[in-house]
Amino acid sequence: MISIKGLSKVFRTKHQEVRAVDDLSLQIKKGEIYGVIGYSGAGKSTFIRLLNRLEDPTDGKVTIDDQELTSLNKGKLREARQEIGMIFQHFNLLWSRTVHDNIAFPLEIAGVPKSERTKRVNELIDLVGLSGRGNSYPSQLSGGQKQRVGIARALANKPKVLLCDEATSALDPETTDSILDLLVDINEKLGLTIVLITHEMHVIRKICHQVAVMEQGKIVEQGDVLDVFLYPKEQVTKKFVDQVMGDPEREHSLQLIKDTYKTGEILRLHFVGESTNQALISEISRKFVLDVNILHGKITQTQKGAYGTMFVQFLGDKEEITRAIEYIQSTSVEVEVSPDD
Repeated sequence: MISIKGLSKVFRTKHQEVRAVDDLSLQIKKGEIYGVIGYSGAGKSTFIRLLNRLEDPTDGKVTIDDQELTSLNKGKLREARQEIGMIFQHFNLLWSRTVHDNIAFPLEIAGVPKSERTKRVNELIDLVGLSGRGNSYPSQLSGGQKQRVGIARALANKPKVLLCDEATSALDPETTDSILDLLVDINEKLGLTIVLITHEMHVIRKICHQVAVMEQGKIVEQGDVLDVFLYPKEQVTKKFVDQVMGDPEREHSLQLIKDTYKTGEILRLHFVGESTNQALISEISRKFVLDVNILHGKITQTQKGAYGTMFVQFLGDKEEITRAIEYIQSTSVEVEVSPDD
């Protein structure tokens, strides 16, 4: 659906050169919700503006649905942009227009007849959950309602791709979740391909199928969201995963807990998908002569399934502990044993 090859953007001034996006390549499938995450200055906002040529690339190609946007002239680009919707962090609504007229604006520009515009706008108002608010002005709406108007406006021309530039960053957590639920609903109902940039791993965890991690203009890690949660390779990715899992000392957690609980064996268990429903601790207690203490645990949900970690302490005979560990390793639960002193 979306093919990005060797994409670069260099900003030049008299005194310096800033490479905001650096030789970036990605493939995004039709109907996917693809997340791009990075800290401030990583280049993600420039990247998403390159996708619809709000910024022209220094190098590289962007192809959407077999049409290479980077080679289009201004006239053809205007036509192509009608199939690419975009929503923004700060809504970018027309404050002197009602909800209805804000949503209708891109249809007016496209020359859609008034009767057809009205029908389409009413459909979109219902779709985004704003029934009865068509005559309201942006100043009369909450932040979440304003973003719903922005989403409806982005969908007006029935785009194939929806680009989201930090679409929930200005919203409180509860409103953020409601907007994310709406995006999932739109993705499923319309089969829309969504590219979403954010600095919040919660957003990636909740709705994305695939994720790419940006740092200094480059993609440093990418893959299935659940795989990235399970096996983050880069330090920046580990920090993002820790936002959700609440393990800020990820690299040292086992040793830190072992220093606190000096007896027995400390394990970190990784539960994925169906294994999160296993009554593993009960099984261990029944099968082996051990005392089992649960020290810490958390389970979180991604689009591809659940993922959880749990720290446990096994107290008992060393051979019995070894047998218990071997039993866990025979299941779908992954086990990490504390390092030796």
